[in-house]
Amino acid sequence: MHSRQASSPVARPSAGADDLARSRGIQRATLVAIVTNTVLTIGQVVIGLFAGAFSLVADAAHTLSDLITDLLVLLAGRHSADPADTNHPYGHGRIETVTTLVLGSVLAAVGVGFLWSSGIRLQNIGALPVLHPAALGMALLTLAAKEGLFRFSLAAARRLNAPMLEANAWHARSDAASSLVVAAGIGGSLAGYPFLEPLAAAVVGFLILHMGIRLALKSVRELIDTGLPEEELERLRTTIRETPGVIGLHEMRTRRMADRVLCDAHVQVDPRLTVSEGHRVSDAVYLRVRAAHPEVRDVLVHIDPEDDGELQAVPPGPLPERDEILAHVRMLLGPGFADPRRVQIHYLGQRVEVEIILPSLPDADALDALRSRRQTWLAEHPHYRNIRVFVELAP
Repeated sequence: MHSRQASSPVARPSAGADDLARSRGIQRATLVAIVTNTVLTIGQVVIGLFAGAFSLVADAAHTLSDLITDLLVLLAGRHSADPADTNHPYGHGRIETVTTLVLGSVLAAVGVGFLWSSGIRLQNIGALPVLHPAALGMALLTLAAKEGLFRFSLAAARRLNAPMLEANAWHARSDAASSLVVAAGIGGSLAGYPFLEPLAAAVVGFLILHMGIRLALKSVRELIDTGLPEEELERLRTTIRETPGVIGLHEMRTRRMADRVLCDAHVQVDPRLTVSEGHRVSDAVYLRVRAAHPEVRDVLVHIDPEDDGELQAVPPGPLPERDEILAHVRMLLGPGFADPRRVQIHYLGQRVEVEIILPSLPDADALDALRSRRQTWLAEHPHYRNIRVFVELAP
């Protein structure tokens, strides 16, 4: 039996409202970044050309690349909160994952670029141009603005649990590092120490490369459905095992989709529970997991009457279906018995167990004959482990 609570009329609107609020938060943070980068780009180009600081103009080009990635984040932030549809039954959260992968790759490329350019500059220190002091003020202003944008975006990313926004925040830090390199180069040139620019570029380039690789690998792990770490899995297992009615747990699987976690688990219950009680246990598992682990957005529960992963017995052949079993029951009872009120069938341990509920108590001779037929039947039919007969005392 499966229970998919994602369609619950109680749980779904709350999750949708959370997604919408989170999407709006991402969009607001990204719009701040877009406005900031637009102003900085214009200022860097104007001051750079005026002061003859070509490194500042190059940094403006780097800032312009931030504008492009900000637009990507804004687009992804809008569409990742779109509700599930026929083509995307789990929603659109992976848009964030792909965008994070792209941004991580951009960070890595920027880091490589810094390492490459710093190596060239170290070999040609004497060729660095003499820059106008006005460029230093713009570089410092850009550095302060980029660092402020980084801290603002990173705080928003952690508050909204948005890896995509975190990747964009670190991209802003990379641009702040670029501005630091420019400021160090200008300051070093003015102070007579031109080697400071390529040396700082090498250090910052390595840090940016490391961050880009880390974010890209995180996105790749999510895209290939890497499960949660063991400590988080154990917390989930504990929550499920402590749910009333659960007597075992096996084959639990998890995966991430942006800020949310998807989980499915095989939960073992008493094999003779009714279908409705087993479903109630699965509902309880869902509610307890969602309450104790807010990051888990969807839980698929498979109810098992036994740990089917540990079954080693070789079945005697295909097990009979219900219609065939009912025909066998009618044959076994014979003409002296009324039709049973109910027949309950249990498929356990690769065998069949049958419980027959009679509407009234037959006479002693009929019961003795039934006992004899039952023993013979069980000996001749290895599919059947047991057949029990009960009498309904009250309707």
